[in-house]
Amino acid sequence: MTLIDGKSVAKAVKQEIAAQVEAMVAAGKRRPHLAGVLVGHDGGSESYMANKVKSCAECGFKSSLLRFEDTVSEEELLATVNKLNNDPDVDGFIVQLPLPKHIDEQKVIEAIDYRKDVDGFHPINVGRMMIGLPCFRSATPQGILMLLEHYQIETRGKHCVVLGRSNIVGKPVASMLVQKANPGNCTVTICHSATKNMAEITRQADILIAAIGSPEFVKADMVKDGAVVIDVGTTRLPASDTKSGWRLHGDVDFEQVAPKCSYITPVPGGVGPMTIVSLMQNTLLAAQGKIY
Repeated sequence: MTLIDGKSVAKAVKQEIAAQVEAMVAAGKRRPHLAGVLVGHDGGSESYMANKVKSCAECGFKSSLLRFEDTVSEEELLATVNKLNNDPDVDGFIVQLPLPKHIDEQKVIEAIDYRKDVDGFHPINVGRMMIGLPCFRSATPQGILMLLEHYQIETRGKHCVVLGRSNIVGKPVASMLVQKANPGNCTVTICHSATKNMAEITRQADILIAAIGSPEFVKADMVKDGAVVIDVGTTRLPASDTKSGWRLHGDVDFEQVAPKCSYITPVPGGVGPMTIVSLMQNTLLAAQGKIY
């Protein structure tokens, strides 16, 4: 069993990005600028945004953070999106999800200029991804593909089973892996809450991607010997033995499943670091004007 080390892969990719940025600056161009919009004080969102700001510094980017209380109106948030859309100094920006219930998330996503949508959530980017055109790809799925490529995991002709059908992970990663590309060329099955005989399906998977947000849902009897298992889950559960009082748990019961795998991602330290580095890659592409 090989442990897929997302931290080390992400570090190497950041170094490559930083080198490209310094070359841009040396040529008289400005540094890429990533802006973030954070609403409220959700612990997970706070931590994730802090990691994004840190990663910007490591990549040589300029970064800015716009903060709002969770009482912010939808109109005010949309006005901020419009301001960022029209700011020539901002190459890309993200609005951290989830948003408060009184704000229509989809309305906010669609208000973002797709040419600055480095999260890859805008319908134009999603549509272009579906038909294999250049676009900003959703960060987590793109991070998964980068890991498969780095570890030279064969995907052509393999059966990939995706647990979860979210617009952020499940649907886009399935769309990417079915493309005629490398990584790609998979036969893809998506399982979800209405799937019957799920374990029978997951046991057929050469590559199993768990993205359902249910801690330790995937047990050993759901995985065939030699499978590649990618765990996207990041659920915080109380833990008395940690300083923070919580611990991250994936969707896979790691202790049970790992001995059966050829490759497996840990939580934390697997997919998570790659999500952020994919966002950095998208921001660099935006600054270079390669997505239009």
